[in-house]
Formats: sequence, structure tokens, C-alpha cells
Amino acid sequence: MDYLSFTSLEHYWSMQIIEANILVFFNLLGALILGLLLGYERSYHGRAAGMRTYGLVCLASAGLTVIVGYSELWYGGHGQLEVNAAPIIQGIITGVGFLGAGVIIKEGYSISGLTTAASIWSAAAVGVLVGVGFYASAMLLTVMSTMIMMWISKLEAWLPSRHAIAITLSFGQDHTPQEETLALAMLDLGYEIAKGSLSIGFTHGKQEWRFSAVALPKHTKHSIPGISEKMAELEGVENFQISFARN
Repeated sequence: MDYLSFTSLEHYWSMQIIEANILVFFNLLGALILGLLLGYERSYHGRAAGMRTYGLVCLASAGLTVIVGYSELWYGGHGQLEVNAAPIIQGIITGVGFLGAGVIIKEGYSISGLTTAASIWSAAAVGVLVGVGFYASAMLLTVMSTMIMMWISKLEAWLPSRHAIAITLSFGQDHTPQEETLALAMLDLGYEIAKGSLSIGFTHGKQEWRFSAVALPKHTKHSIPGISEKMAELEGVENFQISFARN
């Protein structure tokens, strides 16, 4: 068979394959919507992974899963079906997953690179779709992934949310801080200490508290300088560090 002939290449855009691509598109669209909803819930509560990360992962996962149901149409419908491509796809996704993990940077409660890691994984899904001959689906996945990275951050900024900040407090040697006092101070600023985020260190007779705080709903946001002034007034605090917990 002449694989470069017009007749052979025409198979990749046959009506049957186009119909399959349309069905794949609706699967991708549904996965994207559900992923964005999950991501918004996490973003609203100040978590690191937001709408873009969840949307990309859910979108790519759907793209890789749905094509398995149309294996008879792979490679223009004239591929060698006795060759199992699933282990190859699994190896690609696993390897790219490790690559994506390498771009994630965690510094305290601040995490960066999650969206980049998800986009790398999504790019792998695009490559797999192209490899099996689902060109239209690959194009759609590329466009949708690009839209997520360009515009979903603007949508997140427009939707109501509760941003989080990461705080580290170092106390004097003779001071024993109280969690209730700290919690009240944060409430005055419009924040509540996130449950399970408090960690306490003890070095040379001094305590160091680390925690993340989430903004209360419908509360005026304080700037980092404004919060730092309040932290400086806390009894026993010698040093502190404040930053946004971002992704």
C-alpha cells in the first residue's frame, strides 16, 4: 500500500473518522467543564492547584481514554490492529509525568509550576492523538489547552475566591505563643488559619510557627504590608515572613 497516496491519506478524513472526532470533541468538552468546576472549588478555598491545572489534567485524561474506544479507526483505519499500542502510550504518559514533576517548585506553602506541569502532560496527550491519526481531536485538544492557559486565569480572577497567604513567625526565647491569640489576630485582618496547616519548630529555645491563612468571604483584602504591620505588633514576635500561597 502506498501510504503517501491521496487515497491513503484521504482515509484520515473519512466521514467515519470525522464522526468519531466529533464524539471525541464532546467528551473533551465535558471533561473540561467538569475539570474546571473541580478546580474552581479548590481555587476558591485557596488551594495551590486551580482551574487551569484541573482543567488540563481532566482534558488530557479524557483525550487519552476516549480514543481507546475507536482503535479500529487508528492510523486512518488501516493500521495493524494486532499491535497493542496501549503500553507505548502508557510509557509516554508516565515518562512525561516525571518530566512535568521536575518543573514544580515548592517553597513553604507557595507552589509554582503546577499549570506548566499539567500543560506538558496535555501536550503528551496531543502527541498521542496525532500519532494514532486523530488529527481533528489533536487540534481541538491543543486549542482548548491553550484557551485554558490564556484565559482561565482571568476567569479565576473574576470569580469570587478566597486567596491564601503563607506566614512564618519566629518568637523570642522566653515567649510562649498562644494559638487562640494568633487566630484572633488573623480574624481581625479578615483571615482564618487553614485547618491542619500549622506546624511548630523549636530551635535554641525559640519557637517558629508556620501556617497558611485563607481570606474570609466578602472581607476587604489587606495588602502584604498591612498584614506585616499587624504581625510586627504581636507580642513576642522577633522575625516573620509573609507571602502569597500561589500556584
